[in-house]
Amino acid sequence: MFILLFYLLLNTIKLTGLRYEDLLIEEHKEVEEALKLADPEYLTGRTRRLKRAIDLSYKKKSLQDYAPDMELDIFKKEIYPTIEKIRARDQEFAQLNAHNKA
Repeated sequence: MFILLFYLLLNTIKLTGLRYEDLLIEEHKEVEEALKLADPEYLTGRTRRLKRAIDLSYKKKSLQDYAPDMELDIFKKEIYPTIEKIRARDQEFAQLNAHNKA
């Protein structure tokens, strides 16, 4: 079941030209902070990919209809390392302040 859902998600991402990182929920604390710290070029690219995906979905088209030779790196990690650092920082902070809760 999980593998089937993964391949459906992967196929949808390929058709719309999104990256896996574009699907991260912005309301999560770590993602929100990482997006604030991200380069403006990354944010511009992310916004453009999301708008393009919305437009393609509305038109019921795929990215290959407009750019058949475009190479996509779906699992490119640009913001995820920052998210991991933020999570590690928060865990360390919680461990260092665990004595205050007792």
